[in-house]
Amino acid sequence: MNREELGALLADRLRNRLHASRQQWETTTPINHFYVDDMLPADVAMQIRQAFPDSSAMMLRKSIRELKYVSSQMDEHTPLLEEITFAFQQPEVLALIAEITGLRALQPDENLYAGGISMMGGGHFLNPHIDNSHDKDRERYRVINLLYYVSPEWTLENGGNLELWPNGTKEKPTTVVSQFNRLVVMVTNQHSWHSVSKNVSDQPRCCVSNYYFSDYPVGENEYFHPTSFRGRPEEPIRDVVLQADAALRGLIRTIIPKGVSKTKHVYKKD
Repeated sequence: MNREELGALLADRLRNRLHASRQQWETTTPINHFYVDDMLPADVAMQIRQAFPDSSAMMLRKSIRELKYVSSQMDEHTPLLEEITFAFQQPEVLALIAEITGLRALQPDENLYAGGISMMGGGHFLNPHIDNSHDKDRERYRVINLLYYVSPEWTLENGGNLELWPNGTKEKPTTVVSQFNRLVVMVTNQHSWHSVSKNVSDQPRCCVSNYYFSDYPVGENEYFHPTSFRGRPEEPIRDVVLQADAALRGLIRTIIPKGVSKTKHVYKKD
């Protein structure tokens, strides 16, 4: 299937869940989000999972902040992965997400800045963080994160689940299970602290991700921040280190708006 066909299926499912999704979005402040299950026919979702490459064909991100495999260079993988990634950028899908969220002037990201596919094996994690507030050129606000999960029979007990921290990283998070064939759409702004719990299973958690950008911030006030990490409540020392790391990186981005090096996590098309 190509991106147009996949996009049409995604749009039909979003349209069928339009009212419920809008209601969930509006009642989940300050980290507005909604999720829709059974986004695609189960056999199509399974084909997407089977198309995922071996981890050796992906980039390992390993630090005290995170441990996971990622890839945005979609032309290096099975074509279906590129098609499903860009299906979420089809105009009809974009319009429905805008209608559900009420956010203005949403724009997809053809460069897949921090988007694409990810795989989290046993022991992998992603500490609480807020995403970079802007695109790679610091011209548009990053306002929406779309996460589509394709690991069969995934359960809460596996770990590797999305965690939202509406009351800060010292309080208990809200957990959204990375359930097979589930799409999670969440706001991305200065309040949207989120993480992925450690995968305690022997299966990889696989995800297709996209971001939407806008010329307008979420809310009335302008803001800027780099991707900033925190420790979990049981990690006080790591929390101190990560706060210092975030402060330093924020200072660098203030002095040098586009950073000191170019990110490797973009789709470099010929």
